[in-house]
Amino acid sequence: MRGVETRIQEIRHKIFREVARMAYHTEWPIDKRIEDLPYKIIPGEVGNFRNDVFLERAIVGERLRLAMGLPCRGAGEHAPLSDNIEAADRAETYYTPPLINVIKFACNACNEKRVFVTDGCQGCLAHPCVEVCPKDAIRLDRTNGRSYIDPDKCIKCGKCADVCAYHAIIVQERPCAAACGMNAISSDGNGKADIDYEKCVSCGMCLVNCPFGAIADKSQIFQVIRAIQSGEKVYAAVAPAFVGQFGVKVTPGKLRAAMKALGFTDVFEVAVGADLCAASEAEDFVKEVPDKLPFMATSCCPAWSVMAKKLFPEYANCVSMALTPMVLTARLIKKQNPNAKVVFIGPCAAKKLEAKRRTIRSDVDFVLTFEEMAGIFDARHVDIEAMDEEPGGVNDASEDGRNFAVSGGVAAAVVDVIHELYPDIEIHTESAEGLKECRQLLQKAVLGKYNGYLLEGMACPGGCVAGAGTMQPVKKSQKAVNLYASKANHKSSNKTEYVKELDKLVN
Repeated sequence: MRGVETRIQEIRHKIFREVARMAYHTEWPIDKRIEDLPYKIIPGEVGNFRNDVFLERAIVGERLRLAMGLPCRGAGEHAPLSDNIEAADRAETYYTPPLINVIKFACNACNEKRVFVTDGCQGCLAHPCVEVCPKDAIRLDRTNGRSYIDPDKCIKCGKCADVCAYHAIIVQERPCAAACGMNAISSDGNGKADIDYEKCVSCGMCLVNCPFGAIADKSQIFQVIRAIQSGEKVYAAVAPAFVGQFGVKVTPGKLRAAMKALGFTDVFEVAVGADLCAASEAEDFVKEVPDKLPFMATSCCPAWSVMAKKLFPEYANCVSMALTPMVLTARLIKKQNPNAKVVFIGPCAAKKLEAKRRTIRSDVDFVLTFEEMAGIFDARHVDIEAMDEEPGGVNDASEDGRNFAVSGGVAAAVVDVIHELYPDIEIHTESAEGLKECRQLLQKAVLGKYNGYLLEGMACPGGCVAGAGTMQPVKKSQKAVNLYASKANHKSSNKTEYVKELDKLVN
């Protein structure tokens, strides 16, 4: 639903804005403020979005806690909303699992999967639905002439829906589960959505596909602002997918000016880290494939790489060991500014999962999504489009590095580096977007169908521009990124001035 301003987006934006305001106004007692906020966000005596205004406020309360980095509570817990609120002032609060949470009393308890006949059925003479059913679960109701499905016999194969000339039979799946490429969502004892965290890779696709806004992730909005207020030198590392996310008139220079107006010390393009990642993966591929490894999978998407290691552990070594663009950019910043704190600002929920790894926490201190960042801008009344251009910053990224944000871009960048350094090497690639497609890609690779290949996986359909923390339509964002990338000074990742820093960053 990216690009469509629904009531869910409206509520999410208000929550991010109010959490940011709470962090900025240090004179406000946060325990009292968080108790008051549900009444400010959902005013009046009648529900705006649901029938029950008290339910709306309870849901907003849990969303506020998650946005503060605090645990989500169950329906039976009666502690005040401000319970353990003092923990929000500790940066490590975010790292308390789980990252993705189901607010149970917001869940609609959707059917996991059902096949049913709609009013569009014409009771046709051919009745192919009856003929193709393998379990004799469909019959014609002679009273109204329409087809009827016996739910006790139906195996939900969907063959009847496929053959209906009127599209009058539909297969309806729980949206969050349908969006989950890891089959990590099922029903609990009350029919509510339940996440199996052993399977979950925190891609956030369930979050953006739940029409009831019952799934939310934790945030570090509060902690980032408090770090800036404390006098820390906080640097923003902005992912390549940023183009167009804050408005069509927002240029990189305006965004940099807006970030500095909020108190960030400086802004770096993560596309520079993407260039370093492409150079690193190119070298790894040439050295490892096919002599040591049958194929190599890219490393930059954390949900894809974690999925690969969970589902195909015996091929875990086939996932590139190259550091991701986020980590390489953070290391570059801290090499130049040893006391810096780094905030990765991007489209991705799974980057929060990546940042909590012990080996990375010293490099990346905080992770925010574009959507969360928009809430901070709103809290400070920052009109980005009205800002004067702020030149400078790390803008030596290549066209290929900036195109990391779009599906297929990572593999293309690696191939270009290989062709430049080793022009005689022929390289084959295959890419997939969305975890279901990614699983199929790896299954074929394990069977030997992609020996010698470079495999690129993107957990979000469309690439990073479709991440759970984005706000714009995917196709529109892809075009914006491609256009911005085309204006780079270099085509290949290997041509940028920062490539020579790679050995110092990975050792």
